[in-house]
Amino acid sequence: MTLTPLTRPARLRPGARVAVVAPSGPVPEERLAAGLDILRGWDLDPVVMPHVLDRHGEFDYLAGADRMRARDFQEAWCDPSVDGVICARGGYGVQRMVDLLDWTAMRAAGPKVFVGFSDITVLHEALAVHMGLATLHGPMVAAASFLKDTRTQESLRATLFEPESVRTLGLETARPLVPGRARGITLGGCASLLAAELGTPHARPSARGGLLLLEDVGEEDYRLDRILTQLLRSGWPAGVSGIALGSWEECGPYDEVRAVLLDRLGGLGVPVVEELGFGHCETALTMPLGLPAVLDAEAGTLTLDLPALA
Repeated sequence: MTLTPLTRPARLRPGARVAVVAPSGPVPEERLAAGLDILRGWDLDPVVMPHVLDRHGEFDYLAGADRMRARDFQEAWCDPSVDGVICARGGYGVQRMVDLLDWTAMRAAGPKVFVGFSDITVLHEALAVHMGLATLHGPMVAAASFLKDTRTQESLRATLFEPESVRTLGLETARPLVPGRARGITLGGCASLLAAELGTPHARPSARGGLLLLEDVGEEDYRLDRILTQLLRSGWPAGVSGIALGSWEECGPYDEVRAVLLDRLGGLGVPVVEELGFGHCETALTMPLGLPAVLDAEAGTLTLDLPALA
């Protein structure tokens, strides 16, 4: 199987209604309020789903019970007045709720804009598998980078409203780890979640023909080695066209991380760009998933064939 382009949802217009959900970890109320103010400043109408500020009674790393997090997500998606769904934060928990979603009902509701990253990688893959939908690997409403960094904010705002203006992506930090130029379909996200989803019904069996985006947080070098080795041993990355690497926050000294990345990924024989500028970093660009693009390692750019949203 070779990846093919996914369906682009419609761009947002001023006054669009967006639902905010918490499929993973608990959300700090003050940070949520600050993020909602930013969305309102863009002339969006954010609606916070009922269980976003819940806390699980037994496990404090979850934003409420699995069934409630799943209900919020599904009701937001199936609400015809909602144009997009944006996650409040990541953490952990999507794998516990994704099996509870009614994909038949969600398909009937049609395509919508979807934004998130980190643990939300699981939902990006699930939406690709079950709905054939292109999504946005981007900042979340209560994420520190979204609240503090204007470039992060502007990347998401432009992608949502003026996607033709942000077709070439990459920060000044981007440089070739393995030189070359490649064309493929964007996919990926948090490396540990991609590895954890292998073999589940919500993950694609192969990344063949893809431009693979990878980043992670809080994984020491030996754990990154294990994650990447698991992906390689599964055969999942075989046939990728190229790889774009984002941030590796709290993963140890970057020279050590870089050595692991080169050792594990260099053998694939495809172009690899490092520090493209997405993930858990201070400035995190919004990266569309499911779209045809060109990765130019020497230029340090990822250029989309068409705007992220229709």
